[in-house]
Amino acid sequence: MSQDLGSEQRESTALPPVAPAVTAQLVAALSPRLRKRLDAGVAKLAARPVVREGDTVRIAVDDSTDVELHAPGGAVTSAEAIRCGCLLAPDCLHRAAAASAAPIADPEAEPVAAPPAAPEPATTPNGEPAAEPGAAADSGAAQTGSTQTGSAQTGSEEPANRMEPEPEPEPDRATPEQCAAARAVHAAATAVLEAGTDGSGAVLQAELLRAAHTARLAGLPRAAATAVSVVTALRAARSADPAYRLADLVTVLRDALSAAHRIPHAAGPELTELRGTVRQPYRPDGSLRLYGLFSEPVLTASGYAGAVTWTADAEGRLYQVSDVAPGGAARAVGAADRAVRVGDTALTHRELSRAGLAVSGATVSPTGRLGAGAGVRAVRASGADWRAQPLDRLWAVPVADQVSRALSGGHDLLFLDVTLTGTVREAAGDSLLADCGGVPLRLTAAHDHPALPHRDNLRLLAAARGSRLRVVARLVPAPHPRAQLLATEHPTIPGTRIDAGLDRLLRADLPASPAPAAAAPTRDEAPVHLLRRRVHQAASGGRLVLSFPGNTAADVRRLSRHGLATAGDLVDELHAAAAERSRDVFGRLLPADTDRFARAWLAAARYTDEVDRALCAAAWGA
Repeated sequence: MSQDLGSEQRESTALPPVAPAVTAQLVAALSPRLRKRLDAGVAKLAARPVVREGDTVRIAVDDSTDVELHAPGGAVTSAEAIRCGCLLAPDCLHRAAAASAAPIADPEAEPVAAPPAAPEPATTPNGEPAAEPGAAADSGAAQTGSTQTGSAQTGSEEPANRMEPEPEPEPDRATPEQCAAARAVHAAATAVLEAGTDGSGAVLQAELLRAAHTARLAGLPRAAATAVSVVTALRAARSADPAYRLADLVTVLRDALSAAHRIPHAAGPELTELRGTVRQPYRPDGSLRLYGLFSEPVLTASGYAGAVTWTADAEGRLYQVSDVAPGGAARAVGAADRAVRVGDTALTHRELSRAGLAVSGATVSPTGRLGAGAGVRAVRASGADWRAQPLDRLWAVPVADQVSRALSGGHDLLFLDVTLTGTVREAAGDSLLADCGGVPLRLTAAHDHPALPHRDNLRLLAAARGSRLRVVARLVPAPHPRAQLLATEHPTIPGTRIDAGLDRLLRADLPASPAPAAAAPTRDEAPVHLLRRRVHQAASGGRLVLSFPGNTAADVRRLSRHGLATAGDLVDELHAAAAERSRDVFGRLLPADTDRFARAWLAAARYTDEVDRALCAAAWGA
């Protein structure tokens, strides 16, 4: 009990999230001398005591100086809301350090921009004003009428209703402001790639946050969100967050560079997708009868935590009930016992995952998330076992079809019948081996934070060899069948479910006589890891890691032997772009061509992702 109280106390004294624009503004105001000391200042403030009084959080810099963060709405939305009591304030280091040490606020918490100015009048390619569409139509009608009248008067036999084909509308293209914002995001992300995680301190992070704010104001919410995600991953890497994964940093950095690279050249539907949307709209969905499937904890490096409960209706459509808010591990663990925010029901997330829900006036987002508006009504209903209808139909879908759906943009949940066979040791930790209809599957932990039981449950399930279980997992695109374990049947108590991230298994829950351990199957995989390893090395260590002299011929030949000649070319180009340094007429080294290296890295990252998805589909038989 004391441990829980301590966790709650630490949660209450956590720093409030700060809007990206505020952090960027405070860091930009620092002098060059103070910028060099910013990372040390962030580390110092992170170790200082924090006290919360209402909407104000106070950090004790020393015995006589405090930094105050005022967050009336739960987040700091202006630079004036961060105050310092030192003699150098407001031009001191402490304000920028406090903003850089705090979590990043949801972009919606940023100050609202001024209403956009009236659109510029349209012009022709020659720069002349173009006629308004309505005026053009009226003018054309007038001219047609005049022609008809003239023809009638002169008795001309020419057709009076000759219609010219309407020109096809020009495809939608990015505005100059959006192109400039995309270039800013690309430049900031390229600087991060050049420096790597160790060199991407608070100053580079602030530049990326500034670019994210600019992109949001320009109407590019997707680029803004990916840029903020890069900063979040960098902070997790530099703080040795146990939940940090290098693959996550590579993914968000690839997405940020890819979107920023394509926006100036995209048009039509592609541009619409690259722009993204700020908020997903909720549509009315009438009455729903839902059956609980499982709950999973949410714990992000950006300072948000909670739980998501997955449900399904009688047709097999999936819906989510979410409760995610600023917080840490204690909130992620405790959210399962909080009441769900749908209607007036008093069901907790843990109870809903095993019960049912009858909803009237439901509103649903495109991804299946249930809304919690005032008009929504919900009451508790009976649930269903995984092996009974209507939930049984989820496991009746062929695995190959489930994988194809996930790889083509649908939800990434897999409903599998497996037989546990043992474990295999990997760099990121042990994985649980299972046989899935003849497919050798590796089940991994969905989260590595020690406060969550994912890893412990995997370790105990490895001792239940021979158990035939139904599980819910999240697909991980990889050259071999791989998924994150989210929920499973109890190994010894029929009809009981275990949420892998919320419930803790005990040794008493395991079968008394497990089957002998099976050897991990050997696989002759395509050596895509030779390219992927270099992509990850560059994201972690920066361009210099790949600039040192070395012989890549052996790796290139190996890739070519497996039909991956393009991967070999990308390896050569990645090293060449990293090592290229020109000299001026006096023989002095010129700055490296960071744009060329960013293009080579992005091509390699996109290629490995596509190859992994193709090999994943082949491995599952999709």
